[in-house]
Amino acid sequence: MEESTLLKNSKRKMPGYKKILYSIFFCLIIGLSIVGYWKYYFTFSEGYRTGLIQKLSYKGIFFKTYEGELVLSSLVSSNNIALASEKFYFSVPSDSIANLLQNYEGKQVKLHYVQKNHSICWRGDSEYLVDGITIQSNFK
Repeated sequence: MEESTLLKNSKRKMPGYKKILYSIFFCLIIGLSIVGYWKYYFTFSEGYRTGLIQKLSYKGIFFKTYEGELVLSSLVSSNNIALASEKFYFSVPSDSIANLLQNYEGKQVKLHYVQKNHSICWRGDSEYLVDGITIQSNFK
């Protein structure tokens, strides 16, 4: 008789507080996954920037990434010298795009970028990730 009551007691349902703890843990994991995706992988914006590639370097301590600077010129003199300019800092996650950029350093290019909400160490220092390049041959 005692054995049958022990078997019945061992097959009882989970207590209510454990269900609540599992539910809270599950919701927490789902919530953190959504926030992590939005913060690091969601594309906030994308567009094009045109300018002169000033610098492209391969740097990092643990994760080596390509980091670059594009000089955006708003005023250009008659000798093609930028008078008023600002810098656009970007990261290049692809080796093939980085090799193309190295070939056109010092030349006028049009870069396609995607902007993430935050950078990740293995993807680069910048939240702007360059994923395409067009050579500007008709720049005056």
